[in-house]
Amino acid sequence: MAEPRARVLLVEDTASLAAVYAEYLRSAGHAAEHARTAAEAVKLAAADPPDAVLLDVRLPDGDGLSVLRELRRQNPDIAVVVMTAHGSVATAVEAMRGGAADFLVKPFAAERLAVTLANALERAALKREVRDLTAGRARSGFQGFVGAAPAMQAVYRVLETAAQSRATVFITGESGTGKELAAEAVHNLSPRRAGPFIAINCAAIPRDLIESEIFGHVRGAFTGAVADRIGAAQAADGGTLFLDELCEMDLSLQGKLLRFIQSGTFQPVGSTQVRRTDVRFVCATNRDPLEEVKAGRFREDLYYRLHVVPVRLPPLRERGEDVVAIAEAMLARSAAEEGKAFRGFTEEAKAALLAHRWPGNVRELENVVRTAVVLNSGERVEAAMLPLRAAALPAPSAPPTPAPVAPLPMTGDPARLIRPLADVEREAIERAVLLCDGNIPKAAAFLGVSPSTLYRKRASWGESAA
Repeated sequence: MAEPRARVLLVEDTASLAAVYAEYLRSAGHAAEHARTAAEAVKLAAADPPDAVLLDVRLPDGDGLSVLRELRRQNPDIAVVVMTAHGSVATAVEAMRGGAADFLVKPFAAERLAVTLANALERAALKREVRDLTAGRARSGFQGFVGAAPAMQAVYRVLETAAQSRATVFITGESGTGKELAAEAVHNLSPRRAGPFIAINCAAIPRDLIESEIFGHVRGAFTGAVADRIGAAQAADGGTLFLDELCEMDLSLQGKLLRFIQSGTFQPVGSTQVRRTDVRFVCATNRDPLEEVKAGRFREDLYYRLHVVPVRLPPLRERGEDVVAIAEAMLARSAAEEGKAFRGFTEEAKAALLAHRWPGNVRELENVVRTAVVLNSGERVEAAMLPLRAAALPAPSAPPTPAPVAPLPMTGDPARLIRPLADVEREAIERAVLLCDGNIPKAAAFLGVSPSTLYRKRASWGESAA
């Protein structure tokens, strides 16, 4: 008899459902052990820890979420899949935040259970491997990433291990944290590295064109389609297809994407011909995918298919000294490109970098370093050279407080009361520059824009940019 793929503890108080789910598990090659109550589940898991737990959230003697917390306390790496009634996605979201690997909404098919459980087991195995490999082996960088923060060590290991499989990697993180860099790392370390890496930003393409960008189109499919054009799906054949900002995709297109993922086939826009391609999927979003599922903006079945190996990229403010290490790497590159002599940061400048919250993450840091290099000279970047918001500097000097603005009249001739937006913008910029004694980088920091924006606008007005 073949060795079972995994030992699964099934926690379900309804006998008929337990019998069905146990048969589902056996059909998928797993060994099933049944517990009817919360107390029995905790006792069995403690006596002989299973590989995974299929947990009902409503039990006769307690709350399934309490069982989840106890199971996670016993074994942080255990794969727990919760089962919940239809319409209780909020409960499922709470369970995921409590450490569940995934959730199933009753009723579900045997195929759904098999896929969900396989994904949960794979993630648990990756976590164990990451934990074992990370101990005592901190790295200062990885595949273009710079930094040795503990949170990044875990990211490096997951990316490295997941790259060797065919599993879909789902990357989450704020804008500017390096999601595309992570996707490229998965591709470059995978057996598909010789194939193409094709990236599609679902938020940057108009909704009426994104289907064509992914699946291609034939001549005459729509106005402007003057010739056949292959899409990203076909261009990525044999390689990796990276779908960035996936949660921005229309629900209707999400359905077509799901069929493509399941079958490996697609139809170009305007074509009746079915085409086949072999791609590995990597996805990313700056939103919480579970919240999008709960809000009805992201398909639950697509979530199941894509959320196999989750990778969360920490924001820069959670990476401690990595901020300085990244800034120094950026400084060396920018100084070489601009022909400047900068070799590092003063201690005050380092303190300013560490004090800043970095809402724009690595992308914002790159802009700050580049601006400091372009606008200044010397061997060390000083704190005053960094175009940071004043609140982030160790010793901020706020601009003069402007006089209170009188309320605008709400009646009268619109032609006299409403001023062109361009005039209002120009006055705001010139006023900020005046208040900052002509220091444009400082004015830009207070206005929340890049100094290059102010230089460009003032040049277009024919003003001196000095």
